[in-house]
Amino acid sequence: MIKEGQIMRIGIGDLGIVHSPNVIRTSGLGSCVGIVLYDDVKRLAGMAHVMLPEASLARKQGMKRAKYADTAIEDLIAALISAGASRYRLKAKLAGGAQMFQFTSSSDTMRIGPRNVGAVKENLQSLNIPILAEDVGGRSGRTIEFNPETMDLHIRKVNQGESVI
Repeated sequence: MIKEGQIMRIGIGDLGIVHSPNVIRTSGLGSCVGIVLYDDVKRLAGMAHVMLPEASLARKQGMKRAKYADTAIEDLIAALISAGASRYRLKAKLAGGAQMFQFTSSSDTMRIGPRNVGAVKENLQSLNIPILAEDVGGRSGRTIEFNPETMDLHIRKVNQGESVI
C-alpha cells in the first residue's frame, strides 16, 4: 500500500486505484491506452494500462484481465465502487493509442493503437461513462499521471513536451 501523498505506478497490462492526495501514473503508453476513471466527489481515481482491444483475443486460462479494454474497464469500475465511488458519477479521461510503426499493409490487425482507442471508447459509451478529455493517436509514446484532487491528467509525450487535460 502506498503512503499518503505518494505515486502509485501502474505497470503495462495492470490497473489500480488511489484516493487523494495520492496520484496514479503509468508510462510506456505507445499503442496501449491509459484509461482513467474517477469520482470527483469522493476524490477517488483508477487507472488501467490497456494493451489490446478485447479479451476474446486471449487464451482464457490464466488471462490477465487488465490487459484488455473490455475486461479492464469492468474490473476498474468494480474496484472503484468497492472503494466507495458512485457508478453514476464516474467520468473518464484517456491517453495513448499511438500508431508507433509505419506499415505498408492496410491490414487492420496491425493498427493496434487505433483499435485500442476504439474499443475503450465503445466500452465506455455502452456503460454511459462520459469521456471528458482525451489525448490519443499520433506517433508518440506517453507517460500519464492523474491527480484525483484536481482531476488533472498530466501527459508527457516523447519529444513533444507536456500538457494537462
